[in-house]
Amino acid sequence: MPAAAGSKPWGAVALAAFVAVTIGLLVLFAPNRQAKAAGGLALSAALPDSVPDGTVLTVGDPVTEWVVRHNGWDKDLKFRIKWVQITGGPDVTEAFHAKALDVGLGANVPPIHATWVGLPVKIVATAYRHDPLDHPAFVLGIAPKANIRTIADLRGKRIAISPSQVQGQIVLQTLKAAGIAKSEVTLVELPSSIGGDVYTSALASNAVDMAPIGGGIVAERYLRKYGDDGATVLKHPGFRDDPIFAYVPVEVLQNPAKAAALKQFTALWGRAWAWRLAHPEELARGYYVGEQGLKLEDARLIVTAAGKPDIPADWTDAIRYQQASIDILAPELGNPRFEASTLFDPRFEALAAGGFSLASSK
Repeated sequence: MPAAAGSKPWGAVALAAFVAVTIGLLVLFAPNRQAKAAGGLALSAALPDSVPDGTVLTVGDPVTEWVVRHNGWDKDLKFRIKWVQITGGPDVTEAFHAKALDVGLGANVPPIHATWVGLPVKIVATAYRHDPLDHPAFVLGIAPKANIRTIADLRGKRIAISPSQVQGQIVLQTLKAAGIAKSEVTLVELPSSIGGDVYTSALASNAVDMAPIGGGIVAERYLRKYGDDGATVLKHPGFRDDPIFAYVPVEVLQNPAKAAALKQFTALWGRAWAWRLAHPEELARGYYVGEQGLKLEDARLIVTAAGKPDIPADWTDAIRYQQASIDILAPELGNPRFEASTLFDPRFEALAAGGFSLASSK
């Protein structure tokens, strides 16, 4: 694990401790998924087509939930989706351990981290952004009193990092690109999902000097609130930070009923992405304004900042990207290297892309 700072931001310390204790207890007392997952559908078996009556798939993906319900697609399904408001790597891992979630959504690091904490998972669908360097998911938030004007100025500064989330990879890749060793900065371990404004609050209070924050509305709001105090943002070096994965505990795949439902869900997931691309204004008004209560200008900013989705039918690049991530994170965090291909279930490789293409052609 990276060296922790001597001082953490107020408030966030208690929250971080609470999350760490909660996850620790769940890991300690949760049933051993791998051991109990023996039997059932083999991971090499063909995915069943028939979904038994009464099958329920628990999914944490709020935007897809809104798109599916808005269009009434859930009425045509042969199974029931139980939608839950669980997102973000640490919360998804916690929910998997507690058996409260079948399908989680996250960036590329959470499935890697799940493997390192002994939770076997598989990626079943992937989404990217076209032109990821022009539409980065994250920027580097700079605290008002940090006196950081370039990436090189990070040397000697306090940097927020979340090892189990993509923000951790962004920090490590940024330091590597700048030729700055970890020993030349102070890494402040702070999960970003323990509260929506944890990173921006830590920056605004000058508790840390730099933290990766969302590149759309999060960065815009940070600058609106604290720009006059000296807050700024910087682009990170030129690497992509946009992968989004739908992933599941292995035991979900070994349940024939849930595997059959998941086969249909991943195609539906791709269809939802196609709808989002074709209906940006409807998405902004319906979900971000109607459901999230945002102003229309902020809703449009979120949709625009995300760019156009890319749902690949070939996972070669996705596996290569995950392997590079593992190779960066493993030595820095003291975890073992493993083959990225083991994270993916190839039976699902073309399903989301098929749903996306079919909907796009209509």
